[in-house]
Amino acid sequence: MAGAIVGGNVELIFEDLVYGSALDGESVALKWLEANNKTLGHFINGQWVHPEVRQTVESRKPTGEILAVTLEATSSDIYEAVSSSSQAFSTWSSLSPDVRSRYLYSIARNLQKHQSLIAVVEAIDAGKPTRETKNVDIPAIIRQFYHFAGWAQLRDKEMIGWKPYGVVAVLPDGTFPLMQLASRAAPALAMGNTVVVMPSTKTRLSALLFAQVCAQAGLPKGVLNVVTGSSIDALITNPEVKKVAFSGSVSSGKKVRTLTAGLGKSLSLELSGWSPILVFEDADLDSAVEGITEAAFFNNGQSNHAGSRLLIQEPVYNSLIKKLELKISKLTVGDNLEKNNDQGPLTDPQVVSQLEALVQSAQSEGGKVYRPDASAPNNQNYFPPTLITGIQTSSQAYLEEVSGPLLVAVPFRTVKEGLVLANHSVYGTSASLWTENISVALEAASQLQVATVWVNTQNIFDAASGVGGNKSSGFGRSGGKECLYEYVQPSWLNVPSGANITVDMKKFGATVKADPLPGTQVSGSQDNQPSIDKTYKLFYGGGQKRPDSGASIPALSHKGEVLGYVPDGGRKDIRNAVEVAVKAASSWGRKEGHGKAQIMYYIAENLQSRQRELVQLLVASTGQAESEAVQEVETAIQRLFYWAAYCDKYGGSLQETPFYGYTVLQHEPVGVVGIVCPEKFPFLGFISLIAPAIARGNAVIAVPSEKYPLAALSFHQILETSDVPGGVVNIMTGDKNVLTKSLAEHHDVNALWYFGSAEGSKFVEAASAGNLKRTWVSYDVERDFLSPEQGQGEDLLYHSTSCKNIWLPMGDIFAN
Repeated sequence: MAGAIVGGNVELIFEDLVYGSALDGESVALKWLEANNKTLGHFINGQWVHPEVRQTVESRKPTGEILAVTLEATSSDIYEAVSSSSQAFSTWSSLSPDVRSRYLYSIARNLQKHQSLIAVVEAIDAGKPTRETKNVDIPAIIRQFYHFAGWAQLRDKEMIGWKPYGVVAVLPDGTFPLMQLASRAAPALAMGNTVVVMPSTKTRLSALLFAQVCAQAGLPKGVLNVVTGSSIDALITNPEVKKVAFSGSVSSGKKVRTLTAGLGKSLSLELSGWSPILVFEDADLDSAVEGITEAAFFNNGQSNHAGSRLLIQEPVYNSLIKKLELKISKLTVGDNLEKNNDQGPLTDPQVVSQLEALVQSAQSEGGKVYRPDASAPNNQNYFPPTLITGIQTSSQAYLEEVSGPLLVAVPFRTVKEGLVLANHSVYGTSASLWTENISVALEAASQLQVATVWVNTQNIFDAASGVGGNKSSGFGRSGGKECLYEYVQPSWLNVPSGANITVDMKKFGATVKADPLPGTQVSGSQDNQPSIDKTYKLFYGGGQKRPDSGASIPALSHKGEVLGYVPDGGRKDIRNAVEVAVKAASSWGRKEGHGKAQIMYYIAENLQSRQRELVQLLVASTGQAESEAVQEVETAIQRLFYWAAYCDKYGGSLQETPFYGYTVLQHEPVGVVGIVCPEKFPFLGFISLIAPAIARGNAVIAVPSEKYPLAALSFHQILETSDVPGGVVNIMTGDKNVLTKSLAEHHDVNALWYFGSAEGSKFVEAASAGNLKRTWVSYDVERDFLSPEQGQGEDLLYHSTSCKNIWLPMGDIFAN
């Protein structure tokens, strides 16, 4: 809290208890800019690059003053940066863990040496209060490189079976420019990748300074390059870029997902979205007020984790609002270099107008708007901390996500109702909850559909603990061991570039390939056994169902003979299956691991008793030797036992952070997972994919091999006799493209695994932009499911789970 500057009378200071001015100097930052003639180029291959005849952009303070001139990258500039990183990759990735660790340690040490300069540059460029950049941001950035220097040292031991991607494109947004850069660059470099950074258009300076500091630390040329530009397309679509780590708005994230679809690139998205704060009736209200203020107004309210939705239990609603209004009345807005100011200017003047529009909308609906009496400076980029009460959850001010110091409060009655309101959102970055009841805290934290939960605290981050998003707030993690998987791929895998893949998004899966005409009768089996002429049906919700179309399609043998007819499922059938899967996912995900394991062991037992029947189906369908079919079924049984063992052995861990308390990593189910199975290994592939998914608590909608579906479709008989709850495993047959399209576009499908054509892979990735579901596609690269490395690898666990970190403070007995 700041106040008016007090004149020389000391007695008045003790009487008024107001702070005098404490202005941070910007001279050190201006000196750095002047040393570069206030004209900054790209930083490529360890040096400044100033190509001729380039458009320039003025980097300004959010208040408008010009700081420097930066360049607009052309495609040739981006090509040069990517080529430099690509050439450096072979050397960097082959370094010993010890050497690579020392480089990251050197970066951390050099960041420490220059932290005052970096903090001021970050503040004047982004409008962040220097109090925050000096005390929070820069120490956290240094911590990133110390922490991941350790993971670089341990990579060959802790990440066995994984290899780096190559060139990683890092695109931070303008709210935490350097923090987001460091939290992606550090683990990427630790795992042996090289990095090309394209900072946000509005906050370029600190990224360029960071690259210079890395070069001073001795980082080899080309390992980290920075190019400045307004268009990211040329960077993220460059064939040499194998991984894209993007942070920004949800709308921008959807564009990135669409642009990279089909290109064979790994993608992680950390996107924005309002975060709920839940205050229960037994909370310490004074502590809650401090946490709410931190949640809503830290970094000018510009954060992917800003707590902009305040949910208060009715018995304490009025008293908490009064306390909160008093707190807000003391907040001050002004020069961000003034240490006593709580809030500086926003990065983008457009955001100010959007926030003001939401305020006016709330007032027109009868909402009450509370702001500090002291007005913000007369500048277009300032917006005062604002509280809105008295509106409904259907109001625009409640629903719309705008990054800024705007807090909306609504009451709720019961804890269950509060959780429903908190989860009733397409976003899912973080949440905080306030209660003195530890039982309520833990149960509520487990039910919140977010990646990070703070209990009786707010905005605690550390390099040893991952953050990220769920639902439309993206996927992937930054921080902790969990984030290392964002920058590695299985050692055996080589994904081809998808630059030449073309797919008609409107026509893909719009119609079935052909209308089946009446053909020959179902063929008989060998050894004078009865013909396989049973009526197959779809299997969902725990029972057999006729397809909505009422039609069936022939399942042919390897000789072209009709072995049977299977249901021709379609869009309506997928909708029905998703509906039952959503219901099943909640209870199955909460079921204890031991109980899930017993059911999976039972499935394996029942499968073994029907092994002969399935072997015959595989031989008749595929034409493979009986010994090969026996091996496929026996391996499938082994897979069920293997994943049953993981039902109660991958729940999470305790993160080792400097936080005084417990930081708990919980591996949660993803939710409803669609799985489009490969043609090769039609039964083993089916089992190898659904088993880890259900072992970790997901509900599955599986589309078996289109060419050889009978063995997988017959599996429903085993499910029906193995105590599997209805809706946990659902099996759909029909045109593969039609079913894939329906799964990819369905908003209640949380993830889609596609093992099929390159065209189908591209479609799945592009269509997933609708709700930003997680995708895992094969680009027609065959996987040897008989191999333990490929058929039961750690990547299956990674794709079957979502990481949540819960922060539980201590300190009632001993202070930290």
